[in-house]
Amino acid sequence: MTLTGVVEADAVVIGAGPAGAAFALNLAPLHRVLVLDRRDGPAVRIGESLAPAARRLLTDMGLWEAFLAEGHSPCHGGRSVWGGPLPVEADNLRDLDGPGWHLDRGRFDGWLRRVAASRGAALLVPAQPLSVTRNGDGWLLEVENAGRRFPVRTRLLVDAGGRGSPLAKRFGARRTVSDRLVCGWVHGRDAPGRQSGLTWIEAEPDGWWYSAPLPASRRVVAFHTDADLPAAADARDVGQLLRRLSGCNVLAGSLRACGFEPDGQGEGRGGFCAAHSSTLSPTSGDGWLAVGDAALGFDPLSSQGLFNALYTGLAAAEAADRHLSGDPGALPGYAASLAPIRDAYRAHLHAWYGLERRWQDRPFWSRRLTFPLSPPGRGSG
Repeated sequence: MTLTGVVEADAVVIGAGPAGAAFALNLAPLHRVLVLDRRDGPAVRIGESLAPAARRLLTDMGLWEAFLAEGHSPCHGGRSVWGGPLPVEADNLRDLDGPGWHLDRGRFDGWLRRVAASRGAALLVPAQPLSVTRNGDGWLLEVENAGRRFPVRTRLLVDAGGRGSPLAKRFGARRTVSDRLVCGWVHGRDAPGRQSGLTWIEAEPDGWWYSAPLPASRRVVAFHTDADLPAAADARDVGQLLRRLSGCNVLAGSLRACGFEPDGQGEGRGGFCAAHSSTLSPTSGDGWLAVGDAALGFDPLSSQGLFNALYTGLAAAEAADRHLSGDPGALPGYAASLAPIRDAYRAHLHAWYGLERRWQDRPFWSRRLTFPLSPPGRGSG
């Protein structure tokens, strides 16, 4: 591809996160793929656990051995304080796929981008589409990159822009938001040799906590609550979050045992983000489809967000190959395949939240005793 004249592509991906990169690396060996992202590098992320079953996806993509060489930390199981005051432990010893993984997200996301480029995808960053219009059987985009504007013609558009679904909304797709969950987090470091390799989850009256070790003795601690509750102020401010953490007896004791020390000032020390469940409808249309959080936004409690990004990236690439080869049912078939995933996710999430009954009178928990999850005063967008 060249930036002189009109750039020609078979598929243009908006967003170079895990879903967009997974789509690109799977389709690029077969078709011309251009990936646009408004950031010139991976965003600072909370850190994420990758489920054991992701091994199958990475194997199908031809990435398993290369993933292992990246040196992410294995996740051997987890402890939870949920539904009662005592911790309960579960392990991955009987999982046929082996352990899960605690990821260095910036490194993982950057690796996926590099793999996509090595397989032939063109990555243009920072870049964004200023306009998108129909052009015969395809699309014409005006793209801005480093102060330059140029046209791009493509046969397929892929929205990998996260929960905002920036592309799909232009085409009339609507996003149904099921709750107001937000997440505030802080990064830090454990004392050398004192990490357990376990994920921690602990419920409290106004939400729940998550902590996981990261590579190189790093750790993330996160608090989840609803955006309209007073507790959200603690999630937004690192100092307040740490003070709130001190009252979370079981998790705070575990962190002391690990020698956890939060990072000092600076970018990446902590953050705040939306973490709600949401669904895009439809997830594909005439000449476009959505992947990852742009299609389905998962509550972090499910530990399925990153797995879903990889899965939808792969499934969408397979559908895109068929679509570009003339199959009229490829994109609708992809959209239909997401419905059972959405329904199973909702049922499992409702069951998990339903196990915690100690604070039924508190807004965070009372909202989650109904199904589907529904916040006050918020619908589709």
